[in-house]
Amino acid sequence: MLIYQPWVHTAPDMLTEWEQCLDEGHDVAAFRDMCETISRSGHAWDETAKKITDQMLNAPIRDDYAYTEPSDLEGILAARPAKRHALQKADPDTMREKIVGAWTGRIAGCLLGKPVEGMRRPQLYTLLRGTDNYPMHKYITKGEFSEQLIADAHLNVNSTWADNIGGIEPVDDDTNYTVFGMKMIQMYGKSFTPGDVMEGWLRLIPYLDLCTAERIAYRNGAMGLIPPETATYYNPFREWIGAQIRADFFGYINPGDPAAAADMAWRDASISHIKNGIYGEMFCAAMIAAAAVTDDIMTIIEAGLDEIPADCRLRHDVEKVIAWYREGLDREQIIEKIHETYNENTAHGWCHTISNAMIVTMALLVGEGDFGKSVCAAVQAAFDTDCNGATVGSIVGMRNGAAGIPAYWSAPFGGRLLTSIKDNNNVSVDELVDQTLAIMKQ
Repeated sequence: MLIYQPWVHTAPDMLTEWEQCLDEGHDVAAFRDMCETISRSGHAWDETAKKITDQMLNAPIRDDYAYTEPSDLEGILAARPAKRHALQKADPDTMREKIVGAWTGRIAGCLLGKPVEGMRRPQLYTLLRGTDNYPMHKYITKGEFSEQLIADAHLNVNSTWADNIGGIEPVDDDTNYTVFGMKMIQMYGKSFTPGDVMEGWLRLIPYLDLCTAERIAYRNGAMGLIPPETATYYNPFREWIGAQIRADFFGYINPGDPAAAADMAWRDASISHIKNGIYGEMFCAAMIAAAAVTDDIMTIIEAGLDEIPADCRLRHDVEKVIAWYREGLDREQIIEKIHETYNENTAHGWCHTISNAMIVTMALLVGEGDFGKSVCAAVQAAFDTDCNGATVGSIVGMRNGAAGIPAYWSAPFGGRLLTSIKDNNNVSVDELVDQTLAIMKQ
């Protein structure tokens, strides 16, 4: 029933709103108990929740708040680091191979993480160890489950395990948005506006197929609000991961040009997110664009960081991951550090842009360009497994090209993808690649 749909009403997510206001530097400590009480009360308290939200958003910024985090494009451009990477131009002769790799990598990485999305690390590790898959190095398949493992790990045997999908990638928002990015540019052109993105959502995506910030923004757009107000009107998820998973197509069509990819990502992200929620999409789009022209993983990551403010929380925490890697910490040690920084047992920690951007960065570094190692590191870290597997798969897939992804990873879905994007419900990777290359040439 619609009344019970999540991410629609204000009151149930008041504790998330409090955490978000705290993250943004507002002095809201005194509101903590009140927000927790309202969160438990159900949607009947929505009007009270809105009044409290308004008070928190108008609370003063704490004196010790150290970040500069604009949401407008002009402000973001001005806040970027002065020193930037110079990348070579893309070689047209390599682009089909690269784009096949990017699409295939995203779909495979999504499939790897999809059946364990929502599992916290103890449950996930029980599953991995019970299938001889720790450290993770392969798909998790239903055929490996014993009755004891099903009980110990509380498994849903009918989930989307790699041997349980009927030879085609199932519908998922992590692939929906990549297909939508392509269709949206076909409709509105490369000069699309945030308003075009919002209109495209309303035309092409079913409302209940969107989650968290995206469902709120869709609701706001349907009410007649326009960007950027669609992102800010009673949206406690405004820095969650939703925009970060929408980045890929903008990287695909701007090979070697991270700034152009990030510009498109801003136009997309700003309809539903602010600050670090926007930066996550810009960061990932820029990394994908860079991966088209350089094999160096550190350069790819740094080219992504070039496009976001120098003094933002996302950059600060991504640089922590880079420092841990340079200190010699291995995959499991860095994963542990990330879990010490963000709490996977809270919705806000689990689904935040920054916690998951840290995982993407870790996986790229420890994977060292190997596709399987990279996507498995992203999923083994827990948090938002299908999102991170898909993003890492896209970046490494672009870097390596199709030849750099062993056939094992594409075999379960046979080059085909289901989506809930209007008129694109069953598509092939070949079709997606052809259309991507056609847009790139425009």
